[in-house]
Amino acid sequence: MENVYLTIVLAPLIAAIIAGFFGRKIGTTGAHWVTIVGVGISFLLSLRVFWDQWLGGAEVFNGSVYTWMVSEGVRFEVGFLIDRLSAMMMTVVTFVSLMVHIYTIGYMKGDPGYQRFFAYISLFTFAMLMLVMSNNFLQLFFGWEAVGVVSYLLIGFWYKRPSAIHANLKAFLINRVGDFGFLLGIAAIFLYFNSMDYAEVFAAAPGVEGETMSIIAGWEWSVMTVICILLFIGAMGKSAQVPLHTWLPDSMEGPTPISALIHAATMVTAGIYMVARMSPMFELSVTALSVVLIVGAVTALFMGILGLVQHDIKRVVAYSTLSQLGYMTVALGVSAYAAGIFHLMTHAFFKALLFLAAGSVIIAMHHIQDMRQMGGLRKYMPITYWTCLIGALALIGFPGFSGFFSKDGIIEAVALSEIPGATFAYWAVLIGVFVTALYTFRMFFLTFHGEERMDDHTRKDLKESPWVVTVPLILLAIPSVIVGAPFVSSMLLGDFFAEGIHVAAERDVLAMLGEKYDGAMALLMHGLVAPPVYLAFAGVALAWFLWLKRPDIPAAMAQRFSAVHKLLENKYYFDHLNEKLIAPAGRGLGRLFWQVGDVRLIDGLVVNGSARLVGWVSGVARRVQTGFLYHYAFAMVIGLTALVAWLILR
Repeated sequence: MENVYLTIVLAPLIAAIIAGFFGRKIGTTGAHWVTIVGVGISFLLSLRVFWDQWLGGAEVFNGSVYTWMVSEGVRFEVGFLIDRLSAMMMTVVTFVSLMVHIYTIGYMKGDPGYQRFFAYISLFTFAMLMLVMSNNFLQLFFGWEAVGVVSYLLIGFWYKRPSAIHANLKAFLINRVGDFGFLLGIAAIFLYFNSMDYAEVFAAAPGVEGETMSIIAGWEWSVMTVICILLFIGAMGKSAQVPLHTWLPDSMEGPTPISALIHAATMVTAGIYMVARMSPMFELSVTALSVVLIVGAVTALFMGILGLVQHDIKRVVAYSTLSQLGYMTVALGVSAYAAGIFHLMTHAFFKALLFLAAGSVIIAMHHIQDMRQMGGLRKYMPITYWTCLIGALALIGFPGFSGFFSKDGIIEAVALSEIPGATFAYWAVLIGVFVTALYTFRMFFLTFHGEERMDDHTRKDLKESPWVVTVPLILLAIPSVIVGAPFVSSMLLGDFFAEGIHVAAERDVLAMLGEKYDGAMALLMHGLVAPPVYLAFAGVALAWFLWLKRPDIPAAMAQRFSAVHKLLENKYYFDHLNEKLIAPAGRGLGRLFWQVGDVRLIDGLVVNGSARLVGWVSGVARRVQTGFLYHYAFAMVIGLTALVAWLILR
């Protein structure tokens, strides 16, 4: 099987190299075919691995495929850990990537960077697979940084647009903040465990549970708490949690296919996957879990609210992604790791569907993204309409759809938790259900229903997108409906991830949930009488009333509550805080270090000072070397006299 795992990883890499370096020779058709075949091979083999892990009874594979370096007994390797957790992630990543590759043929048609784009998205798939398949922290960090670099290239793909360059720099810099914490966490693991291997670190973690470290003199910190919080800071950047979230909405400047690939199913879920994989460590620190829980709850509620004031169709979906990542993070915080991963899986399908449906609309609207210039698209784009409706229903948790089981599972798990912050988190995710339904169907009604607000030229050209766009929509709509129920008993309520996820018995809220509900039908029956379903229906009804029946009310409310509306339009002023306070402070600190450290200390004292000292010594020596013999004889006499005097007097 080792060759199979290598093929899964290397097929997209080889395809990316061919499309990137030989794109002009193979042409546009060759570029998309070679990358589609490469990712298609990875998907089929990943599906086989998942099948073997799920039903075939395959054993967990944990082995090295290449040793990079051995230093004082510590091995730095490239290796794979293949269990049900990684197998599920591999399947989701490659399937969504395959759909995006096919979709891109239609979306990027005629773009001068066509071959380059296919090379980038195939390279991104390789990087994400390296991350999820890794069995050690070194390879994890490689994949972590690689997806960051490729996302930088993809967000700024249209590099002639100033807004795209601003967006990719913003994403890169904010992720560097998170990655700095992540790197410190890995360094602390190396310091205390003297190993980079997951299995060795997890086995030794209980022995470090009681140890403390002194970061500030007089203050003792739990080693496990510090390590877990540092790792989570990395997850906050990659998975866009408050306050390291501001890069994700701006990243919509990139082409729509990357919104589905990066911001629905892959890169932004890397942080969720990482924390779940590190569960044996997080379970040793309730403080770290509480931090994870509260950050996730704040993100889930308050980022969802921002979707209510967005006019760009892609930004609405982007803020939805932020909110749903918050739900996954909340699940991690209450030790319901399996629920978070289950929601990650279902969310990947219906959020990729919504992004690609938004892209289909943008194609038809000649790249107009403002929903205020849309309306009535249902009759022009029936396939996009129905698939988008399926994605919207899955997102709000309509009974029976995939999102219903995963989202309700999280809400029920939080209700059973006693971790500090669980009460706040429960109300946040519960209110978030109403908010999700409200902004989702605001987007849906403004886009597909009501009066047609586009100009005559755009209306004349309106038509359904080509098959390379609509086929991926249909293929993503299918799992958006059916992928939830079959896995409720195993993934959500069972021990599907037992080999990859560890939960302390006293905090196993999913086990408690499993005692109450024995499967999908029981959870569905309970859900039909539970608050989330009615909150979702209320959100849909209110969206219909406000934006179809009485569109004058939202405008009047924006004027009446102008302060609140301004707060939301300015995204709680996080960007202002970054641009007006944090960034200038960082630049000022950098200038200070530059002037004091570089200019005065290094250049002034060390480099130039050394040169001046050598020059002064040389000047003195030059005066001594006169060239007159009697001067040298006199110096020799003085030296000899001093030496004799020292020998006599010592």
